[in-house]
Amino acid sequence: MDNNGIRQGSESAFPKAEYDQRIARARKLLAAAGIDVMVVTGPENIFYLTGQQTPGYYTFQALVLPVEGKPAFVVRQLEYFNFTANTFIANAEIYQDGDQPVNFLVNVIKARGWSSKRLAIDKRGWFLPIATYESLQDKLGAFHDGAGIIEQLRIVKSTAEIEKIAAAASYVEAGMRAGLAAVKAGASENDFVAAMVGAAISAGSEYVGMEPLVSAGRRSGVPHGTWRRGRLGMNEPVFLEMASSHDRYHAALMRCAWVGAMPQVAVDMEKTCQEGLQAAIEAIRPGALCEAPHIACQQVIDRAGYTDNFKKRAGYSIGIAFAPDWGEGGILSLYTGVTTELRPGMAFHIPVALRVFGQFTVGVSETVVVTETGCRALSAIDRPILRIPG
Repeated sequence: MDNNGIRQGSESAFPKAEYDQRIARARKLLAAAGIDVMVVTGPENIFYLTGQQTPGYYTFQALVLPVEGKPAFVVRQLEYFNFTANTFIANAEIYQDGDQPVNFLVNVIKARGWSSKRLAIDKRGWFLPIATYESLQDKLGAFHDGAGIIEQLRIVKSTAEIEKIAAAASYVEAGMRAGLAAVKAGASENDFVAAMVGAAISAGSEYVGMEPLVSAGRRSGVPHGTWRRGRLGMNEPVFLEMASSHDRYHAALMRCAWVGAMPQVAVDMEKTCQEGLQAAIEAIRPGALCEAPHIACQQVIDRAGYTDNFKKRAGYSIGIAFAPDWGEGGILSLYTGVTTELRPGMAFHIPVALRVFGQFTVGVSETVVVTETGCRALSAIDRPILRIPG
């Protein structure tokens, strides 16, 4: 034990050797890009490279990774103990709440002799405010853009990472089964979410990157609607989508239910969703392009005449996530024009939903892992819409 009784790496998601390998691979990519030192600020990339995870990433944290030499980790004092438990990095550069984190980071870079090196930062990072970037640039000169470099390492998951995604999938399945079991006329959106989240957490889920998307009745016809106490009436649908997490690795799932009479247009749309999802899944195989599953799904939808009801990508990469998103859609999408080849170990969430906007949504999804011969869906829940008699 050290650091006030907290053992180094005691809560790490992986052994030290895993992070050493990831750092080594990252350094090769940085060197190939002509970068000497990378300032990593995204919580997902920081977690991937070091194991550090905290909901406190709303305060400044940065991994300063040189191609040669020891990295530096800038972290708030309150987060240091979390950092100790989650990483195998023995030393951190700790700032206090009264410090200016940017100035602190600049001083660390100068003290390490890195200010004259070719510095890079992810200019697309969600947690890199313009003011922070401008201050760094003012004090250290031009930064090169390191966007997408570390993400390359995250696209294909290792066996150990797939196991964590599969564990998350088991939690999300437990949550979805509980949500579907709660469907009845008069139940509220809050009832469904309480059942879903409670069951997923009881099964093992940790906190997730985004809240469940649950809406009933006409509210379901608004994309990304969340629960707001609406009650499910007779002859109405409920839309259920959620994710779960295991060691920050996520899996997601979408299902729908309808109480009472279901209009023919909804029946037809739901059938098209089923066929579109299956077409997408069948198009996934190593060597195929990422656009192939989307095109296969879109063709089903177009033939059915619902082109205007589906104006989005068929799916997105899934894995490490912190709020505000449970996916890795910023890394890789299943969409027209995405020509990255599918490879074994990639993982995707494929949500196929059709909407009469402002009236209803029907949809279905799977989290899948690309295999040597195709792909494997991680859920065993029936895909067709749950029909509850009136």
